[in-house]
Amino acid sequence: MTKLLIVVFSSLSIFGFSQSYAPAAGEPGSTAIDKNDARFKGWATGIDVERGFVNIEDTLFEAQGSNRATFGDPELALGPAVGTAEDVVSLGDKGIATLTFDQPVFNGPGFDFAVFENSFSDTYLEFAHVEVSSDGQNFVRFPSHSEVQTNVQIHGFGTTDPRMINNLAGKYRAGFGTPFDLDQLKDSSNLDVTQITHIRIIDVVGSVGDSATYDSHGNKINEPFSTPYESGGFDLEAVGVLNQVASLSGEESKLINIYPNPAKSYTSVDLNGQQFDLMIFDSYGKCVHKSSKNFKKVVKLNPGVYHFQIITSSEMFINKIVFN
Repeated sequence: MTKLLIVVFSSLSIFGFSQSYAPAAGEPGSTAIDKNDARFKGWATGIDVERGFVNIEDTLFEAQGSNRATFGDPELALGPAVGTAEDVVSLGDKGIATLTFDQPVFNGPGFDFAVFENSFSDTYLEFAHVEVSSDGQNFVRFPSHSEVQTNVQIHGFGTTDPRMINNLAGKYRAGFGTPFDLDQLKDSSNLDVTQITHIRIIDVVGSVGDSATYDSHGNKINEPFSTPYESGGFDLEAVGVLNQVASLSGEESKLINIYPNPAKSYTSVDLNGQQFDLMIFDSYGKCVHKSSKNFKKVVKLNPGVYHFQIITSSEMFINKIVFN
């Protein structure tokens, strides 16, 4: 739900008993990534939104003349995060946003992308599942975990300790992205983690009743519910890319020499004397080779299609190589 008004909270905060995960933005050990972080290489450039209900437990209930969320133009979620409450698209209960990118996201060092929501505090948190695809049809969900108690419903303006949440978008306040690491999904079927073309954000219904949404451990995810407003549900502000396949210019293509391609058993990689790190992934996204500080590298591989991830001091590139 967008946070356009100052609201009065009850003094009761519903917390659980465990706090296993990273704390709020700005605290030691937090994984939150500031919207202005220089590591961002790009942002989502396309979006398709399926709005969810204002209140999934009363689908006839309307806000501002509609029984589905209506706040925000979907295009507000494109481009860089700005950290304001209004620069969002509200998804509604179980609403879905599918985002695309000019260049694919890939499984590189550390976190690969981050999702931004618009919470006005470190504890008023609304969540969403995150899924990725390398073909736009087969999506794989990041494993999530909520340690929040499920005995008492968190009311519409209740609070959550972010240390109880893992791998759900919306863990951090506005201006700070929740990061995700594709390495967690590298063994997934029908997914090439070196060529992620679509990222899907699915609103979590925070009810502990019949409409509950579950984490990967089978736990109900308890969050503020219900939020029966036109701005209900997860409020997507942006998706920023940390590891993105570079678009090669003509000069850059000349710099990277991989030969022969197609190859028979062996191929050689060099960047005209420039030092580079090399990771090679098979067609299932599994890393089959890793080496660093190369000036020239000869590799031997079995027949198949591979993605060569080449990292220099300033750029990252992906090249597809066929071994016959």
